[in-house]
Amino acid sequence: MRKGIGVVMLGIFLLGGSWAGAAPAQDKKSTEPASRQNLIKEVRHQLLLLPYYSVFDNLSFRIDRDTVTLEGQVVRPTLKSDAESAVKSIEGVSAVVNNIEVLPVSPMDDSVRRAVYRALYGDSVLSKYAYSSVASIHIIVNNGNVTLEGVVDSESDKNLANLRANAVPNVFSVKNNLTVAGGSK
Repeated sequence: MRKGIGVVMLGIFLLGGSWAGAAPAQDKKSTEPASRQNLIKEVRHQLLLLPYYSVFDNLSFRIDRDTVTLEGQVVRPTLKSDAESAVKSIEGVSAVVNNIEVLPVSPMDDSVRRAVYRALYGDSVLSKYAYSSVASIHIIVNNGNVTLEGVVDSESDKNLANLRANAVPNVFSVKNNLTVAGGSK
């Protein structure tokens, strides 16, 4: 990745308030200008404040100089436009490229979302990930295919989340993109 581009995963929020997507960048933190660090913090903050951002959405962004590229998946089309508006209003941002995908409306996907949520957060081991203001395991469902995004404390929690999601009826596949805090994918 060339210098000047940073990736911060919004949907990956640790209980302690740090970002897993920012962990690799922390090595570069001392070499990045303070204004860039502030811009990353402010974009992250504005996206977290979006009123309808939930466990069923996944937002991420990339910064290249003064251009912010938004990525991820959302259930509500208004969240896509709200995210763009929030980031456009930040001082130092001259352009926003909105590549956020709006997931298709589907009653079946809605029922799968709820069932996977209950399977994950109803588990006594995984329930701890629901206690922050934005849960650290995000559940993205697109046409019966589930993607898990976020950060967990251990490889065993990652595997357990995968098992719980795979056990839900009407789930066609599970892609486990969970990251182990302090480790690798």
